[in-house]
Amino acid sequence: MFDFRSKQARSADAAAARPAEAGPTGLFARLRARLNRGDGLLQKDLRELLPGGRIDESLLDELETRLLSADVGVDATERILGALRARLTRRELGDFDALLRALGAEIAAILRPVARPLAIDPAEKPFVILVVGVNGSGKTTSIGKLAGRLRQQGRSVLLAAGDTFRAAAVEQLQVWGERNAVAVIAQAAGADPAAVIFDALSAARARGVDVLLADTAGRLQNQAHLMDELRKVKRVVARVAPSAPHEVLLVLDASQGQNALSQARLFNEALGVTGIALTKLDGTARGGIVLAIATELGIPIRFVGVGEAIEDFAEFDVDEFVAALVGAPGSAA
Repeated sequence: MFDFRSKQARSADAAAARPAEAGPTGLFARLRARLNRGDGLLQKDLRELLPGGRIDESLLDELETRLLSADVGVDATERILGALRARLTRRELGDFDALLRALGAEIAAILRPVARPLAIDPAEKPFVILVVGVNGSGKTTSIGKLAGRLRQQGRSVLLAAGDTFRAAAVEQLQVWGERNAVAVIAQAAGADPAAVIFDALSAARARGVDVLLADTAGRLQNQAHLMDELRKVKRVVARVAPSAPHEVLLVLDASQGQNALSQARLFNEALGVTGIALTKLDGTARGGIVLAIATELGIPIRFVGVGEAIEDFAEFDVDEFVAALVGAPGSAA
């Protein structure tokens, strides 16, 4: 029988049901395989730049270029290279393996302060998570995957379909709700998003739900009137529960590179972002934007995603990420 649902809803259903791809097992193993493909600038074998196996200033200059080209950003690159040059002066970079360990250690030092998992406070019931981001970032899909994780943890969840402007957004969220056995509070297309989320919060409180995940309309960070509407949603939530939202989770498409950093900067200024979910890391051969965000903004990175299956969405792990990015243990000294 023909499926008359929208393309977005069919895609959400397929993503929820799709098993992890064959090949390397584990999310970060698959990420490492992706980042080591093609011309990934940090993964391309640096040994080819070592005439006689010697670590020198010219090699560090080349590494600096690669870091910048991998979206690591100027500030993070300067910090990493400054530390490596100091180690070179102290003769601590005797061979390639020592360089790789040192590079991994410096990257891990930047990332550890922001690798903070989402903590659900049981005293806040419902714990309200306002999910924001631009169109195409994977926001609604991330909500579905997060709902699945929370359900696996034994928590009750309610979804609020606050994206009332995109035609298939409610339907897409409902597909994820059905997959996760989670109810969705929605209104007609074009309804006031703040009213939808207000109703959902009231319902969550009445039902004793543990977590309310509120979707919002995707918007460009430079659309002032739409950002104002997000502020309105946040104010309305706070009227019902003064401590809410307890998390403002920004979903960013990692393949957007420096534009993702710009989005994070402006959403944070407008709403006070408390956590980030980086999606589509499998869509970039670089991945360095994580370092740029950590260095400039210091916002906790809660989750990363490397695919469309539920298994492809996990808490951010520094050691695993560093190993995927540079092939060196993040805990190396």
